[in-house]
Formats: sequence, C-alpha cells, structure tokens
Amino acid sequence: GDNFWFAGMSLELIRIKDLTAFVKKSNKTTGRSPAWNGGRLSLTSHMSHMLRRKMTQAAHLLNKTGKQEKPDEELVKIQPLLSLQKERSHVPLENEFLIELFETDEGHHAVFYTFEGRLLHEGLAALFAYRIGQLQPITFSFAYNDYGFELLSDQPIPMEEALGSALTDVNQLEQDLFQSINSSELARRKFRDIAAISGLVFKGYPGAPIKDRHLQSSSALIFQVFEDYDKDNLLLRQAFDEVLNYQLEMPRLRAVLQRINHQKIIITHPEKPTPFAFPIMVDRLRDRMSTESIEERVKRMTLDFE
Repeated sequence: GDNFWFAGMSLELIRIKDLTAFVKKSNKTTGRSPAWNGGRLSLTSHMSHMLRRKMTQAAHLLNKTGKQEKPDEELVKIQPLLSLQKERSHVPLENEFLIELFETDEGHHAVFYTFEGRLLHEGLAALFAYRIGQLQPITFSFAYNDYGFELLSDQPIPMEEALGSALTDVNQLEQDLFQSINSSELARRKFRDIAAISGLVFKGYPGAPIKDRHLQSSSALIFQVFEDYDKDNLLLRQAFDEVLNYQLEMPRLRAVLQRINHQKIIITHPEKPTPFAFPIMVDRLRDRMSTESIEERVKRMTLDFE
C-alpha cells in the first residue's frame, strides 16, 4: 500500500516475493523517494583522511588558532554546530582520538570518532565490544555512521581499563574479529556467489532462475561439508578471505588501529549527547520497530537533550 516514486512514475507497492517488488501505477502525487544502499557505501581511505583534515581546519577556525587560510563555505556554515560540540565535549584534531562517555535513560553510551566510514565502523564496533567484554560480562548494542560508532550498554563501560589493556592492539586482530562477528555466517553468505561462479550450484535457465533461497540452501550445505571435512579447500578459504578483506577491510582496520595508537586519546564525559553523537543515536532508531515516524522520535529526542 505504500506509495513511492520510481523512474518518474508514481507506484504503489503490492507485495515482495523472491527479492522482486510487485507494484502498480498510482494516481497519488505524494510518495517517498527510494533510498539505495549506495548512499551507505564506506568512505575511502583518502576521503577519510580529507574529512579528518577538514575537521582540524574547522577546529582551528573555531578556536582562531593554527594557520588561518580562507575557510571553505561549509566550514563556516557549521560553526554554530561545532561551537555547541566544543561546549559539551571537544572538537578532535587530526592527531586526536575522541571518546565520549555519557548516560541517558537508554543506558550508558560510549561513542568513538574515527571518521573512517560506516562499513569499517561496523567491524570496529564489534571488535571493541568483544575486547571490552573480555574484561567483564557485558551486553552491547551498536550504532554507526560515517563519522563514528556507539556502544550502548545497561551497565557502566570500563573504558579506562579497556584502553589500558588491548582495546586498540593490532596483535591477534584476525582471531578477535572472528570471535566478535559470526564469521562462519558471513562466509556462508559469501560462499553462495563463489559456489555459483565455480559451478558447484546451478542457477537455472534464462527466464527460469532457481529461487535465491534454494541457492542459499544448496550452497550452505556444500559450505558445511567443506568446513567439516575439507578445511583447506581453496573455495572455502576464498570465502573467509573475502569476508576479511572486502567486508571487514582487515588491512585498513589494522592501519586505523595503528593510527589510534599514535594519537592522543581524549575522553570526555558530556552531560548530554553532543552534536556529533546525536546522528549516530538517530541511526540506531531506524532499526527499531515502532508505529511512530522517525521524524517524531527525533523531535522527541531533541526536546529531551536540549
């Protein structure tokens, strides 16, 4: 029943079956514009470097320090936001790693700002949660965007103790990542395409494709056989390698941890969520089931945090 725009046409959604959306033309003039996953692609390492560099320029502009060049128009526009960020917490420079710890009605929040992109933050959040969990039994929920990520727990987070142990250590990185994420499930999903390309499963004839759930079931069965009886199988190793190098970005993740180890770590304890933390918390709301619109929930959050 939802109405949306696609290819210049107003359409009404009827149902979704086998990854196919069935629609019909609609006479409604209002509707949503689809948002694609391409809008959530991870930042490149060069873009992340530029983002941290611009953040440093914005901080210098705010503090009237450093080399004063003609600022970008965008940096001038966000000065009120940065001013509030500085008032409540801190605006990090390139050589600084900012961690914010605060408490709300939801629980205890730890927000980390590495400015490395959503995809890498997903793996980094799971890694940090696993390593903190080795210090004491604790449960986390995650949220992340292109600028940072949040760990939320119902109990205080031992951040100082974690930083003093192995939170940002690059040793045993691969083992800890596999422990923190269900690596077998991730590899099993990757293996479906590998099995199809290698000819282990049949994708069907033109116009009569095999259903995706059947492909997944068949490839998962082959994956399980390889994992149980042929752990050195090259196709199995390829699935794990693709998870590490493409989905979790292992080389880049290692470089980020090495960079953090050479940065000045700044921990702040704001009384309220900061402008940097707020969009990360909003992103977590999108994954919740609610009869309220996201706009209504964001408006209520804004009133609570003012």
